[in-house]
Formats: sequence, structure tokens, C-alpha cells
Amino acid sequence: MKDHIAVITGGAQGIGFEVARQLVERGVRVASWDMDPTNTEAMAELGGDSLAVSCDVSDPSQIEAAMDETVSRLGVPDIAVSSAGITGPNSTLEDYDIAAWKKVFDVNVHGTFMFNRACVPGMKAKGYGRILNIASVAGKEGNPNASAYSASKAAVIGLTKSLGKELAGHDIAVNCVTPAAAKTRIFDQMSDEHINYMLSKIPRGRFLAVEEAANMIVWAVSPENSFTTGAVFDLSGGRATY
Repeated sequence: MKDHIAVITGGAQGIGFEVARQLVERGVRVASWDMDPTNTEAMAELGGDSLAVSCDVSDPSQIEAAMDETVSRLGVPDIAVSSAGITGPNSTLEDYDIAAWKKVFDVNVHGTFMFNRACVPGMKAKGYGRILNIASVAGKEGNPNASAYSASKAAVIGLTKSLGKELAGHDIAVNCVTPAAAKTRIFDQMSDEHINYMLSKIPRGRFLAVEEAANMIVWAVSPENSFTTGAVFDLSGGRATY
């Protein structure tokens, strides 16, 4: 994958960081767009042609500035991985805070939309691209006491299928994955009760490892994935029924 250029949102930690690590190992120039203050240190750890860009994906002006910086320093991306996301509070729908609901959608849905939107023109100009959006098994099944997160990830699945069809004639593959829970810092946003609930639903009896998620994602954004688009790759450890 040498000479390819990738941009990853949420690349400072968790699945996004592991994807960045594996891509750098394959010779890809990688930019991590993340508002996490550890982003610079994370990219320095990876070495290679990696770049840390401060970006809040819910802010369209920051998306635009991040793309300008990436193109200026690395070139036009032909790989895009949307990994930035938040869970929001664990609450019943009737008690769900309206501001918190909107924040979940601003990051998970609007951020994914704006990120994809920013990447498409450059990929069209190149005549090649790979986009991978990270959804969740919650977007398929719906987790109780997580209505905003579940609904937002269902929206990411729908967005992926739509964009995959739009770009099918341009050699631009657009796919998503639906992971079960992985032990990352996103767990800090959840209650212990909700974490235990998610574990109880996984037939494998354990949480997803970030390396396992990255293995599938890196293939999906590689030239080897030359046909599949608009697809949903299951990473649920047997939980998903469709």
C-alpha cells in the first residue's frame, strides 16, 4: 500500500490508532484528525509519514482546515477511515437529555457526513478511493438505554450504503463495519451496567480486540477490496443476526 495517503478521524487511540499503526507499517502516509490532546504523541509514536491534525469533526470549518493541512503536507487522501465517535449517556429515551442527544448526532452522524463529503472530491479526481465508516452492532440491533448512539450508528450504516451506490462507478469503495464493544477509552463514557450488558450479548464471550477490528478495516481500505461497496462487515463476535 506504499504511496497511498490515508486520513483517519479519531486516530489518537482505540481502533483508529490501531488502523493508523497498521497502515503506517504498510507504507501509507497517515493523517490522524483528532481533538484528543494525545494525538501528536500518538502519531510521533508511529513514526513514518504520519501527521497529527487537531480537528473536531462536528465543526465544518475544522474539517475544511484539516483537509487543507493534510493535502498541503501529505497530498490528496485516497483512503478515509471515520473512527471518531461518542456514546452519549446511558439513559432511557424519556429521560434522555436533548442537548446530549444532539451532541451524539453532531459527532457520529454529521461528523461522518462532513468527513466523507470532504474526502470525495479528491478521490474522484484521482479516480480511486476507499472509505470506511465505523458504525456499531448497536446500529443494527439497538441497545436499550443508548437510543442516541444506536440511532446514530444506524444512520452511519444508511449513509454508507447510499454513498457506496453514488460512487460505485468511480472505483471508490464505501463500506462500514459494525463492531461489538471493544475495550477502549470509549468505555469511560458508559456505565458498568451497560458494559456488562454488552458483554452478555456477545456469543464469543469476550470483547473485540482493536487489532481484530483493524485487520478487517485495513483490508477494506486496501486495493484488494476491488469490488465490494455499500457493504456492512460484521465484527460482532456472533451477536448480529443479519
